[in-house]
Amino acid sequence: MAKIIVVTSGKGGVGKTTTSAAFGAGLALKGFRTVVVDFDIGLRNLDLIMGCERRVVYDFINVIQGDANLNQALIKTKQLDNLYILPASQTKDKDALTQEGVEGILNGLKETFDYIICDSPAGIERGAYFAMYFADEAIIVTNPEVSSVRDSDRILGILASKSRRAVENLEPVKEHLVLARYSPKRVIDGDMLSVDDVKDLLDIPLLGAVPESESVLLASNRGIPVILDGKSDAGDAYSDAVSRFLGEDLPHRFLHYQKKGFFGRLFGS
Repeated sequence: MAKIIVVTSGKGGVGKTTTSAAFGAGLALKGFRTVVVDFDIGLRNLDLIMGCERRVVYDFINVIQGDANLNQALIKTKQLDNLYILPASQTKDKDALTQEGVEGILNGLKETFDYIICDSPAGIERGAYFAMYFADEAIIVTNPEVSSVRDSDRILGILASKSRRAVENLEPVKEHLVLARYSPKRVIDGDMLSVDDVKDLLDIPLLGAVPESESVLLASNRGIPVILDGKSDAGDAYSDAVSRFLGEDLPHRFLHYQKKGFFGRLFGS
């Protein structure tokens, strides 16, 4: 049975879309038919990160309004045959989203896909609400700073009280934590919250800490999910996180500062 996963945080710029693209690609690499849905109506960028921007003809809102069907709006990514995106509209307003329309699209996607990833916009407005409402599981993306963690805690409260599972008294949305832009060196210097600090504040299981890395920006600019970059620590961190999401028991990497020795400083490795 298809699962709906929302990638959310509350705060903007923390890495939600990067995480959505990486998880979508990671699940596809594991053999699952996966679609990533962009809920950021008016400000779409998922298609850019996944290298599909020039192939967008119809979008999420076109399907809701009956101007196109799902098959016309879905775009298969270049990198993986079983990974698709449903882009957001750049011209419509968020008010074009309706609960009935979103539910109809998600039900249609369930007939074809194993995983439906909802890339939530920042904040708690209409797009973010509908991205969360139908979720079976939630990936909370946060940065190791107080304001980001506080906003993520608010999102956890919304998932626990306003999701469909909460409204219909069903089993709660299963919550997972991805800690993005993590730097063990900055933790040691006192400039950043530690993994344990964030886990204590949010009290949800950690899927992985993604290290600060230029490869994330480079991959985004190339239109390739960073998880497909085989030489990137960030890509490796996302790959581990996807494996843990699927139930594998892997040790966490990238949590501790590795001080370079003399030759490491000399040769930059």
